[in-house]
Amino acid sequence: MYEPNVVGDWQEYGEEHAGLRVRVHGLEKAEPPRGRDDAAEGLTYVRFRVTVENRTTAYFGIHLEDGQLDIRVGTDGESAFLDWRNSQFIEGFDVYPLRRVTAVLYAAADEACLGQVDIQVQLKVDDEWTHRYLWSGGVDLREPAVGVGARPEGAGDSLAAQVTSFLKKETGQGPTA
Repeated sequence: MYEPNVVGDWQEYGEEHAGLRVRVHGLEKAEPPRGRDDAAEGLTYVRFRVTVENRTTAYFGIHLEDGQLDIRVGTDGESAFLDWRNSQFIEGFDVYPLRRVTAVLYAAADEACLGQVDIQVQLKVDDEWTHRYLWSGGVDLREPAVGVGARPEGAGDSLAAQVTSFLKKETGQGPTA
């Protein structure tokens, strides 16, 4: 069974691009630097990064633009708005040995859906398409949970609440009641 990466994990490429790896990281709420797009009215912005690292002795030409990313949010996997005007893509950059290159991207979606964010990336390396990889994560996973094991009606059903509750239980920081 194929399992997605967790936001922050590195994904190694196979034989055709051995030594090249990529990761999606830094998923957080953030306002775009050049102002909000009119199409994102009423939506909450998030920022994330896609970093490509070259661990070989040769260089790779990397290309990553808006058509090579797909951002889905919520349990139904609804499409998020990718703000290409505020995003900084990687357009034909040669990544030399032991170097990295990072794209900073802005997307917007309904705030209620940001507890589950899936980001799919397909790089173009030296004019060849790579395999698509998926990263899953969420925004505000550190929000306080209702309580360890406690799930009042309608509360604690989000991925963020479940993860927070589990982590508190594991570290012994659950409620002392």
